[in-house]
Amino acid sequence: MHIHTRLYTDGDWLDPLGDGTIDVISPYTEEIVGRVPDGTPADIERAVAAARAAFDTGPWPRLPVADRADLLDRAADLLERRAAEVGALIIAEMGSPASFVAAGQVPAPIAFLRAAAALAREFPFEEYLGGDGGQTLVLQEPVGVVACVVPSNFPLLLAAAQLAPAIVAGCCVVLKPAPESPLDTYVLAEILREVGLPPGVVNIVPGGSVAGAHLVRHPDVDKVAYTGSAAVGRQVASWCGERLARVSLELGGKSAAIILDDAPLERTVADLLPMAFLNSGQACVAQTRILVSRRRHDEFVDAFAEAMTAMTIGDPADLGTQIGPLLARRQRDRVEGYLDLGRDAGAKIVVGGGRPASQPRGWFVEPTLFVDVDNSMRIAREEIFGPVVCVLDYDDPDEAVAIANDSEYGLSGSVWTADVAAGVDIARRVRTGMVSVNGASQASDAPFGGFKNSGIGRECGTAGLRLYLETKAVGIPGSG
Repeated sequence: MHIHTRLYTDGDWLDPLGDGTIDVISPYTEEIVGRVPDGTPADIERAVAAARAAFDTGPWPRLPVADRADLLDRAADLLERRAAEVGALIIAEMGSPASFVAAGQVPAPIAFLRAAAALAREFPFEEYLGGDGGQTLVLQEPVGVVACVVPSNFPLLLAAAQLAPAIVAGCCVVLKPAPESPLDTYVLAEILREVGLPPGVVNIVPGGSVAGAHLVRHPDVDKVAYTGSAAVGRQVASWCGERLARVSLELGGKSAAIILDDAPLERTVADLLPMAFLNSGQACVAQTRILVSRRRHDEFVDAFAEAMTAMTIGDPADLGTQIGPLLARRQRDRVEGYLDLGRDAGAKIVVGGGRPASQPRGWFVEPTLFVDVDNSMRIAREEIFGPVVCVLDYDDPDEAVAIANDSEYGLSGSVWTADVAAGVDIARRVRTGMVSVNGASQASDAPFGGFKNSGIGRECGTAGLRLYLETKAVGIPGSG
């Protein structure tokens, strides 16, 4: 049991202003593994006030950028030393498979911290423009107090993706982790305190939707960074629009993997499988629509189904597990509802379609493969957020691109081919923020985000840093 009775606010551990608590439940054992305070609007008020004071009168926004970057590097070093501890917490609180935790859930936040520090040291925070009769000094200044609201599926990864550029830019932050997975953020708070982050620069308040809404709508919050569902993202954008607060949104996806006819079958199946079932299917970038030509449809389905059947389902703490439980009982219920919707619409299940008999407890759903799917079906259009994949067929690459783009989402996608140049040509036509050719991964400083209902803005890299900056132009008279 990991019991926390206080909140990290204004550089200290403070008693909460309410008496509610959040039980953190293991999705594998269905037992309580931790408990934290349930942040109230009063706790949010206190945290925002601390961030506001730290930004308006504290040293952080006025420190040299190099000093802020150095602190981020030290935090990355400490996080790396505690990687095993943090990884165990993420497995316990949200059931992410240990192999993926070791490969992504913990290394990625460390990389984000270091990448933001390196970028800040080279970023042009001040530039001079020439002009008749003088110069213009163009300044990039921190946007102010930032609300970071992150979901439960990548708790530390997404927190770092928002926190790193925000604080290296000179902003002060209130972070609200999801109620299902707040435990790892306590380690983050300990690390930030240990490296000497000034009071109020980062404040962490776990809580549910009431606390989140109060934070997003707070008049002293200058910018909101939200990661989550498109439905909630629309509400967040509306609230920010009411007061013209800056906002960035990283939302859902329904990404398409286009398999061209020349793609080598065995390698494509092996490399696509983990991208389709990333984090047990609980990833906005998961490749959940697989587009195959009618000429290769049966061949591909047979091979992919065989690979799915061989996947290991079970204890997320076991390094051999490929599919763990879903992060909440309500999410399992949601996924099972989509399985029924697919059957009712006429789609056929080739693999899976129920709960694994090998797992008498835990919030598991079998990896499921649908065929005979039309792109108008709800299982092809809506984000299921579980280990469910649909295969759709096409006649030629033009039709494949049209099907891929026929979605309200535009986050990710992939093209699979023996001809990389042809794959890049197809990738240029796919209306998403990210596309991989043959599963190639992105650099940690590459822009992350999507088109359409997949969000507004980009995280990571230069684009991510600019989300937390305001531009100021200062006219300077000439010597004459």
